[in-house]
Amino acid sequence: MRDPYEVLGVGRTASEAEVKKAFRRLAKAHHPDRNKDDPKAQEKFAELNSAYEIVGDKDKREKFDRGEIDADGKPRFQGFEGFDPRTAQGAGGGARSFRWSTGGAGADDDILNDIFGGFSGFGGQGGFGGGAGSARSGFGGGARAPRRSRGEDVTAHVAVTLEQIANGEKARVELPTGKTLEIAIPPGTRAGKSIRLRGQGWASPDGGPEGDAMVTVDFVPHPLFKPEGENLRLELPISLDEAILGAKVRVPTLSGSVTTTVPAGSNGGRVLRLKGKGLPTSTGGHGDLLVALKIVLPETIDPELEALMQRWREEKRYSARGPEFGG
Repeated sequence: MRDPYEVLGVGRTASEAEVKKAFRRLAKAHHPDRNKDDPKAQEKFAELNSAYEIVGDKDKREKFDRGEIDADGKPRFQGFEGFDPRTAQGAGGGARSFRWSTGGAGADDDILNDIFGGFSGFGGQGGFGGGAGSARSGFGGGARAPRRSRGEDVTAHVAVTLEQIANGEKARVELPTGKTLEIAIPPGTRAGKSIRLRGQGWASPDGGPEGDAMVTVDFVPHPLFKPEGENLRLELPISLDEAILGAKVRVPTLSGSVTTTVPAGSNGGRVLRLKGKGLPTSTGGHGDLLVALKIVLPETIDPELEALMQRWREEKRYSARGPEFGG
């Protein structure tokens, strides 16, 4: 594989945050799902993952920088400590045990034990033995495959209308990975709740499972209805005569208009409850629609109405406020 720094497009002095940012940017650009017409997309994406496995891991990055492992993460032969090829003796003279390094593993072991007891990959006639292999040296059948790490989770927001919630419609969400998905909004979902989309997060840098996407649901403000848990609140304007005499009026709901009765003598602020006209619940039902009455006077006061109110004030005046209001 190419130099992992070159693959990620970062320098050797790049910070951990810079490395992660570069990987995310390139992973998003070269993700196979976004490059279905590119036959080499999978290969490029795999190369990015392999590079990030080295440079994105502090321990592996240090080993690579020291030359202890190569771009594939495999140990490099470090040579024999104190070995003089001209005399086949140590610098101090005489026979001595030489050591080799594979990233610190087995650094204090005798070279004969390392070579003859450690490798099974050089077996056969005249080979170095057919032993079980040494997990510490990184060779042989005894080494366990490293556990692959899980990709990072991503977060996103999706804006949905109350009509979409009421009708069970899907909503479109764009993820930081570059994917665009149509997702179902479960009944009972409220503003601010997060939905987990498994396997829709960032890819693992070493081929492990992908992370998840955590999508927070935001409600688009509605011109008429205000959500209150599973219920909806609606402010309904009514005329003065409807408040005093009562009336049947049309009330909008998320599923169409219905007729309701305004009782005679209704005060402004009185709340009428329309059962089952709210938002879907997680148990299969619906909340209610709370209709708050709002008395609205005509824009222009009719002289006859004004005279009536004047006479009413003089002859039928009553106190609308209790003693707690000081009057």
